[in-house]
Amino acid sequence: MSKLNSIGLNTKEAEKLASKLNDLLANYSVFYQNVRGYHWNIKGEKFFELHLKFEELYNGLVLKIDEVAERILTLGHTPLHRYSDYFKAASIKETKETSDGKKAVEEILEAFKLLIIKQRELLDIAGKADDEGTNALMSDYIREQEKLVWMYSSFLSKK
Repeated sequence: MSKLNSIGLNTKEAEKLASKLNDLLANYSVFYQNVRGYHWNIKGEKFFELHLKFEELYNGLVLKIDEVAERILTLGHTPLHRYSDYFKAASIKETKETSDGKKAVEEILEAFKLLIIKQRELLDIAGKADDEGTNALMSDYIREQEKLVWMYSSFLSKK
């Protein structure tokens, strides 16, 4: 019989999941800080609308960061916590331009695309490991973010 961790998952599978979750955590953390920058520095005719939307977004991201870190701990591993580690691990890069609303929304959509891909990969791995906790978390995130992609894409639409 394979070795199981404290929640009954195969330890090797839990380690693989924790590694992928740490990658997700790094991406969420860089994305969070980018969105804070958009919120603080947005200018232009859509200031009031985007300022509020960016605040809603970063408030949601900070909750996800905490949930992902706690899931890593639940699996018996240690979450990354230093930005130097996040910058090495993350595919999402820190943004330079934060005042242009259209560019900010485009970058948000790119970040969501990347996050959704990573979460679908985690969903697949969690399913094979019989890890319902990670599976449920990723399903919830994907459903919410797919809707946000539709909404932010509609904002950019000229039709």
